[in-house]
Amino acid sequence: MPPELSTSLACQPLQIRPVSSRPTANSSGSHKHRQLKKMQINLTSKRFFHILLFILACMSIFRLLKFAITTFSSSPQYGWGDFVKTCNYSESSCRGVSSHMKASSSPNSKPITKKENQFLSKIITQRAPCNLLIFGWEPQYRRLVKINTAGTTVILEDTPERIKRIRRSNSTRIYKVDYDVTAKEAYKLLKHAREEVACAPHSRPLETSICKLALANLPNEVYTTKWDVILVDGPSSDGPEAPGRMTAIYTSSLIARAGNITTNVLIHDVDRAIEKWFSREFLCEENIVSSKGRYWNFRIKGGQQSHSASFCSQGSR
Repeated sequence: MPPELSTSLACQPLQIRPVSSRPTANSSGSHKHRQLKKMQINLTSKRFFHILLFILACMSIFRLLKFAITTFSSSPQYGWGDFVKTCNYSESSCRGVSSHMKASSSPNSKPITKKENQFLSKIITQRAPCNLLIFGWEPQYRRLVKINTAGTTVILEDTPERIKRIRRSNSTRIYKVDYDVTAKEAYKLLKHAREEVACAPHSRPLETSICKLALANLPNEVYTTKWDVILVDGPSSDGPEAPGRMTAIYTSSLIARAGNITTNVLIHDVDRAIEKWFSREFLCEENIVSSKGRYWNFRIKGGQQSHSASFCSQGSR
């Protein structure tokens, strides 16, 4: 027989102890893994932010350097004020400037950019139909002539090869012109214009002018027409021995002032010394209304008589 249980023991209720809530080894490892993963994500985010900040800083520095290089390369080594002060004394003191001019008059191999073409087209569109005078021909100017179909376009070109390529129409006339001054004579001609009374803004008609900068051999139509837009991109002026644009810029300034209308005078290659300096001298910085790339757009009000020997207001050159 099995042993008998005592009554007290048999009737005692069963006691169940609660299970301890202490974490096991597996749950502790999972928690540490989640913390480590969170730290890695935070580090990755910070690293990405630092890399992005570094890239933006490099882009900003690159833009500043590009702007500085472009500004320096498009400006002559000699400032305009230094050139004027130097050339006011003697011809020999201008030789240093002359040698720099020769270096600056490098061949213009850069084509007209799309933005520059749009810039010119916008100006012609605003004035069309108009009287358009062009010194020097480039193939891209066909678009300007087309825009001004209802107006009159006169083209002055000194290269026979280029004249052959120009498409003639009822509204377009082409004349061959000859330039008898070279780019290396720029500083002498500027000195002459400052000293010669005949070169003053309203001295006498261009056709009879004795100023060495005046083009007195142009077709009579050029002198008698009131021009809405004058574009100067010729002659080449691309070397010391090449025809210079000094006379074209000077003559354009007088033609624009002769009429009783407002004329837009557009000068190309203002990144070169001759174009920049002679534009400032005879068209004046105070008259620049817009620019794009290597073009300056001057707005000249005609019919304003002046007895001053200077083309510009005092201190504007």
